[in-house]
Amino acid sequence: MKKTFVLIIFIFVFYVFISDVLAKNITIPNDAIRIRIIPNSNSSFDQDIKLKVKDKLEITMYDLLKDAESSEEAKEIIQNNLELVDKDVKKILSDENYDKGYTINFGKNYFPEKEYKGVKYEEGYYESLLITLGKGEGDNWWCVLFPPLCLIEGEEDTEVEYKSIVMEILNKYFDN
Repeated sequence: MKKTFVLIIFIFVFYVFISDVLAKNITIPNDAIRIRIIPNSNSSFDQDIKLKVKDKLEITMYDLLKDAESSEEAKEIIQNNLELVDKDVKKILSDENYDKGYTINFGKNYFPEKEYKGVKYEEGYYESLLITLGKGEGDNWWCVLFPPLCLIEGEEDTEVEYKSIVMEILNKYFDN
């Protein structure tokens, strides 16, 4: 029993230390290209429209950028496919009877400071694809297009399974 208790304490301390170290080492490369979608408002309808646009553009951008080998190549691909992005957004908004308008901007766009999962992302102007729906006054969604941090598997039926080493070890000792 004493060994089990010591093992649990050791695993807990190790897990906390490692997760803290990993969180502080996550950085977005300077030449990264982001995507940001800002909805008209925080109403459930506007947020739902934002998510529909996000879901479609994740798939479109994954298909376009999956073979890009540099940020320069990714920028060129995005620039050459802005009409496709516009077509995708226009179709979703039309299907949803959304009449508040939208804008698409590819270039240096402002991103506010954000903290996510213990990682602080600095505010600033970043190379990005910005889609603003309506007045653009709602809570936004953003991610990194290149390198593809949010487009790892941009296919609709992709399932991701997350595992915890700590839970696997605990299960090993307590399930027997």
